[in-house]
Amino acid sequence: MSIVALATEGSTYEPPGVQDFWQPLIGDGPFAITRAMVVIMLSVALISWLLLAGTKKMSVVPNRKQASTEVAYSLVRDGVGRDIIGSKEFLKYVPLLFTLFCLIIVNNVFSIIPVIQFPTMSRIGFAAALALFVFVIYHVVGFRKHGFFGYWKSLVPSGLPLALIPYIFILELLTDVFTRPVTLALRLFGNMFAGHLLLVLFIGGGEYMLQHGAFGVKLAGVGSLGMGFVMTLFELLVQVLQAYIFTLLTAIYIAGALADEH
Repeated sequence: MSIVALATEGSTYEPPGVQDFWQPLIGDGPFAITRAMVVIMLSVALISWLLLAGTKKMSVVPNRKQASTEVAYSLVRDGVGRDIIGSKEFLKYVPLLFTLFCLIIVNNVFSIIPVIQFPTMSRIGFAAALALFVFVIYHVVGFRKHGFFGYWKSLVPSGLPLALIPYIFILELLTDVFTRPVTLALRLFGNMFAGHLLLVLFIGGGEYMLQHGAFGVKLAGVGSLGMGFVMTLFELLVQVLQAYIFTLLTAIYIAGALADEH
C-alpha cells in the first residue's frame, strides 16, 4: 500500500510543494512578514554575536572562539580572496567575500536545525538579491579599473579577426549582464529549494506512513525516515558547498573585472 493508496482511503496526506516555502507569520500578500524574513534576521544577529564573541579578546594564543573565527576568515581570505583575486588587490574585497560566505552558510544550515528548519535561500528573492548585489559590485570594480568604455572594450580579447569582434562582444556582453547573475542566483536557489523539498518528502512521508499505514507501510516509513537522515547529512554537505561556490564565483567575477581582458 502506497501513500497514494492511503490518500484514496480517506487519509489527508499532502505532498510537499511550493506552499511549504511561503510561510507568512504576520499578514498576507506582498507585505507579509514571512518565516524566511525572520530567519534571515536571526542569522544576521547570530553571525554578529559569533564574530563579536570570537574577536572580543584577541590573543596570540587563541581560545576556541577566536580559533574558529580565524579558521573561517582564513578560508575566505587565503583560499578564495588571495588565490583568486591575487595578492595585490584582494584585501579590500575580503570583507565582502567573508560576509557573503557567513550569511549564506548560516542561512543554508538553518534548514536542518530543529525548530528553524527553513533554508532562506530557497526563496528566490533572497538569492536574487545577493546575485544582484554581486553583479553591481563587480561591474563597478571594472569601471573603476578600466573606465566605462575601457571596461566594455576589454570584453573582447586582442588579436581577434575583425569579423569576429561583434559576435564575441555580444556573447561576452550577454554573459556579463545576464548569464552570470541569473545562474549565480538560480544555482543557490535551486539547490536549497530541491534539498528542502526532498527532506520534507522523506521525513514527512515517513512520519505519515508510520502513523497511518499497515505493517508493511510502516516498514517503508522507517526506511523513508532513514533516507531522511542520510539526505540530511548530504544536504549539509551541499549547503556548505553552495556557500563556498557562491563566494568563489564572486571572487572570480571580481578578478575578471580587474583583469586587462576578461
